Amino acid sequence: MFERKHEKIAPVAVFMRRLAGAIGISILLILAALFAGVAGYHWIAGLDWVDALLNASMILGGMGPVNPLAGTGAKVFASGYALFSGLLFIAIMGIIFSPIVHRMLHKFHIDDRDLQK
Repeated sequence: MFERKHEKIAPVAVFMRRLAGAIGISILLILAALFAGVAGYHWIAGLDWVDALLNASMILGGMGPVNPLAGTGAKVFASGYALFSGLLFIAIMGIIFSPIVHRMLHKFHIDDRDLQK
């Protein structure tokens, strides 16, 4: 996917395309996680769709739940969804920053001979 150490650094257009792809993948992951959270809050916790969306969005955004949950299953789901959301945030940051960090590290390893060409 990325160029190797001995290859020339990719042009800015290629870098921007990679960054856009990483952001696109991240958006798809967020939407999938939001869908799973809304479905779980609706069917497991028994919330209506709008409240389920609000709770899933707040948990996914790191703000915390809005509605108190009554049942044990709902509380277990909310706990698991909160842990999943935290790990998803870390994964998404890795996906988004990987093209940036790769380009930066690639620039650090360019020989002076490559700059003169």
